[in-house]
Amino acid sequence: MMDQASRIASVRTVDEFDRARAQEYALLATLLTRSPDAHLLSRISGLRGDASPMGMAHIALADAARRTNEQAASREFFALFAGLGNGALLPYASHYLSETLYGRPLARLRETLEGLGLQKAPDRTEPEDHAGFLCEIMSGLAGGSIPASADAERIFFEEHVSRWMGRFFADLERAGSADFYAAVGAAGRTLIDIEVKAFALPT
Repeated sequence: MMDQASRIASVRTVDEFDRARAQEYALLATLLTRSPDAHLLSRISGLRGDASPMGMAHIALADAARRTNEQAASREFFALFAGLGNGALLPYASHYLSETLYGRPLARLRETLEGLGLQKAPDRTEPEDHAGFLCEIMSGLAGGSIPASADAERIFFEEHVSRWMGRFFADLERAGSADFYAAVGAAGRTLIDIEVKAFALPT
């Protein structure tokens, strides 16, 4: 979603846990910006889990991927994110935080992105406060592909993600037209819950 406009020296160490977090965010980013094709559904259906909250979310997401197909997932994606019905969702920070679109949350986000040396790629039409775009940024920060200072990820999460995205994923989980995407919502909600607790721990 973002082109790197400048390099920022990184003083943050990326470990296996961070790379796993980056993968979680990257999957959510993909599923929130386009419907999954058959190849991606096949990969998701192979997810394994355990008794942890995230492990259980992975098991449910894999089960949901096996129940659907590319065409059904595409129809579901359209109904949830591109349709005009009662079940359609608005996956934008401005909507959840200021009950408008292109609001102050978007303006603040753009200021933060400028500080990180990032700008929106020309081919991306959605505003930057789209949930999928923010997950993509979190993936880059967690995995180190977006160079940033050691505390930049926590600050970004607290200022632009944690205050609303859990509610969005909960709405997606409960959406009447969601089946596969209900499991996506549960996985996203679980990840955000874990991240909120982790970032609250003393460093």
